Amino acid sequence: MAGPLVEIRGLAVSFDGVPALRGVDLAVGRGEAVALVGESGCGKSVTWLAALGLLPARARVSGSVRLEGAELLGAAPATLDKVRGGRVAMIFQDPASSLNPVHRIGRQIVEALRLHRGLDGAAAREAARRLLDQVGMPDARRRLEAYPHELSGGQNQRVMIAMALAGQPELLVADEPTTALDVTIQAQILELLSEIRRDTGMALVLVSHDLGVVAETCDRVCVMYAGRIVEETAADRLFSGPAHPYAQGLLAALPPMQGPRRPLAAIPGGVPEPWAMPPGCAFAPRCPKASSACEAGVPGLATVSPGHRAACIRPFAPAVAAARAPELQPA
Repeated sequence: MAGPLVEIRGLAVSFDGVPALRGVDLAVGRGEAVALVGESGCGKSVTWLAALGLLPARARVSGSVRLEGAELLGAAPATLDKVRGGRVAMIFQDPASSLNPVHRIGRQIVEALRLHRGLDGAAAREAARRLLDQVGMPDARRRLEAYPHELSGGQNQRVMIAMALAGQPELLVADEPTTALDVTIQAQILELLSEIRRDTGMALVLVSHDLGVVAETCDRVCVMYAGRIVEETAADRLFSGPAHPYAQGLLAALPPMQGPRRPLAAIPGGVPEPWAMPPGCAFAPRCPKASSACEAGVPGLATVSPGHRAACIRPFAPAVAAARAPELQPA
């Protein structure tokens, strides 16, 4: 079998000596859709910013990030320039802060085409129009002359997706791409990403805290907590039987769309600060199943069942998630 497109091993990041990532292992295959989920501060975005060399100079990064076997950590700037936006593209949750407000949309897309495909002039402009057509932008030719402030949030996100596609990437990392959008536009953007993936064979990594988005979009889910992946499995298996108490807590906190109303089961406390990690399992202070054994050491990812791993000394998988949130089951 062919190896993974991207393979991350032992990725660790610290800022001014304070660990933010504490050993992340993750692989993404060609054409696969993988989700990274968890509360804010768990390290989801930092994982991919570190992998692509986009963190500030004060960040200390170690481990391994390989793109089809070629190491990216510590690679020459010229190598990274070819990878970023070319083979691997990234879109962010706030398109308004990612687009230059003083340049027209067409100029910004043409710049991406010139950098990654060597196009210029009329050919680049026509390619930019086709990209806007591909992402469902109405009246694409006229929109090339618009400034970002003249477009809605959903339209600006479509522009960002068009710019990401300019380099014909093999992997698209979408960091909370629908957070700033209303529900109707969210659905349109997610459907657009799914269509592009089907049409091009591109792999997708979706960074999100919205489990409903993940259920509809991704094949596999990695749950992150306090700088580590604590559960990894197929999307349908996660929603029918999560093994880690944290994943169970996330699902139990979702309001049911069917059946009688019930109080939401919130996870007590919050994600620990990086400089104040508890001993052993980082989730133990919030876990209803915690015992003194949880403080003995940091549990590694262990196989619960074929294709299902969890970082817990006694993982469990009751069917409560399926009963509480049946609407999340992927089609």
